[in-house]
Amino acid sequence: MSNICEMWNDNDCAAWERELVRYWSFVKPSNLALEKEIDKLDANSVNLMGPEEWYRFLLEKYFRWKYTAPNRYASTTMHLKKHSANNELRMLHGIKARIFADAERDAVQKSLESASSIRGLGTAGASGLLAILFPSQFGTVDQFLVKALAEVPELPEARLIAGMKPESLTISDGVMLIGIMRRKARELNKACSTTAWTPRKVDMVLWTCGH
Repeated sequence: MSNICEMWNDNDCAAWERELVRYWSFVKPSNLALEKEIDKLDANSVNLMGPEEWYRFLLEKYFRWKYTAPNRYASTTMHLKKHSANNELRMLHGIKARIFADAERDAVQKSLESASSIRGLGTAGASGLLAILFPSQFGTVDQFLVKALAEVPELPEARLIAGMKPESLTISDGVMLIGIMRRKARELNKACSTTAWTPRKVDMVLWTCGH
């Protein structure tokens, strides 16, 4: 993690690209097919999903992608399954509609609030869902991101980051962290004369560095 500060401040295009490629070396072989599927996810196809299909996508795709440890997948999906057990699939489908509407308005806090109203998702899980659906707008905020950013004392938000609880982030924490990733994506695009960098790619690099 020692090179994060230098890399963050230098905006070295080659270094960031190397770290982005290195992300894939941390993916378990058993998760690689799903990881590649999620990486190429078409948000429009998700938007068109009906209630049952949306529930199955969350259960079999998103939660399995986000919670790779079997015990975490079991505990989080136990909550998700209550949507089905309680005949709440139409309500769950309504949450999807709100997520897409909030993202279209670029309402970051509302987007996080809507996504976290899905049973089993806290701020980290909600941000991950937003990041794979809308990578140009959102990145995942989790303990790895916070630990990586804590290594950059020059950040204007450094004091606030130091005060966060990495494993229980709040919606307000999420809004601020997404703002940092958006800012870094803009900086990298300017420095590298490209439009390829997104908050999602920044989160992938920081997730790699945070390990």
